[in-house]
Amino acid sequence: MTRIAIMGAAGRMGRILLEATHKDEAAELGAAIVRPDSSLIGSDAGEMAGLGKLGVALRGSLDEVRDDFDVLIDFSNPELTLANLAWCADNGKAIVIGTTGLDDAQLEALDAHAERVPMVFSANMSTGINLTVNLLKTAARALGDAGYDIEVIEAHHRHKVDAPSGTALMLGEAVAEPLGRDLKTHGVFQRVGQVGPRDPREIGFATVRGGDIVGEHTVLFAAEGERIEITHKASSRLTFGNGAVRAALWLDGRSAGRYDMQDVLGLKD
Repeated sequence: MTRIAIMGAAGRMGRILLEATHKDEAAELGAAIVRPDSSLIGSDAGEMAGLGKLGVALRGSLDEVRDDFDVLIDFSNPELTLANLAWCADNGKAIVIGTTGLDDAQLEALDAHAERVPMVFSANMSTGINLTVNLLKTAARALGDAGYDIEVIEAHHRHKVDAPSGTALMLGEAVAEPLGRDLKTHGVFQRVGQVGPRDPREIGFATVRGGDIVGEHTVLFAAEGERIEITHKASSRLTFGNGAVRAALWLDGRSAGRYDMQDVLGLKD
């Protein structure tokens, strides 16, 4: 049985992770962490999440639950995630990271800990989206240099703070890599005014924010006379929670290193 700790347990994604952990027979909720100043500290995590009493009290720091878990799941924010990663490295814990919006320096910081801590990092924990990544690599090899323009379109709820989404960037990288392109050079994230005709090597991104959209991503391959669209739509955040718990179960007992959901699902080329 893998003992899991949930960071940010009182938040929207934290409650989903509590539910996913509770539902998985191979997982056990070991700890649930909230802000140090939260009025919920001491409350039962299950009752807070509407799951019934689970016997795990909400705590305000990892230090308080050091002996209660094996793997931490963290969907918080870049700064807190990096602090939690360092704590896990110092305390012999594994970590699953679903936090998005990390910049290049923060991504490099993940690698700086890779020799000391087992981690799974992915912008999207969904099984379906990771299968989509593999489909896109195949499509890019067949279509990307054959006159097909590539565009990535993503839509999320009004509360999402980063754009384009981490998943959109992951999908863009999935088509760029087999074509020998780099999103820093060929990614186009804004078109305003007289931008001129499209460069055939561009990989364009379009962002939609509104309502309660959980997450929708489409990669468009468009040529004269036809277009191919590969789309993934998430209708429930539980798909991300289930994927994160699956990653935690897979990670428990692994050697130190930075892994992703392609590793977890056995989809690596």
